[in-house]
Amino acid sequence: QVQLVESGGGLVQPGGSLRLSCAASGIGFRIVSMGWYRQAPGKQREVVATIRAVGTTTYADSVKGRFTISRNNAKNTLYLQMNSLKTEDTAVYYCNKVSPVDTWGQGTQVTVSS
Repeated sequence: QVQLVESGGGLVQPGGSLRLSCAASGIGFRIVSMGWYRQAPGKQREVVATIRAVGTTTYADSVKGRFTISRNNAKNTLYLQMNSLKTEDTAVYYCNKVSPVDTWGQGTQVTVSS
């Protein structure tokens, strides 16, 4: 059974940092490409960052240089370090495989506001 549990979100001021975690099970974590996605109010879900099983990463232009995706295959856990946060980063953040995606988890809310 697929289970994706995101955590680490919260309220932070612009310029602040957060670290998101995603505990994955039932998806063969160690051999699949994983990604962080986000959905802001009134907008479609978008890809934020991806990481292949071997560690190769990609980032959306809007987060390059500010966010870092990483993974611990021994712990079946995906991470997203978010620095220099902006108000436009406010969204619900989700983790999932990279195409095709699997069942979505609950996500974790990130709110960037002064």
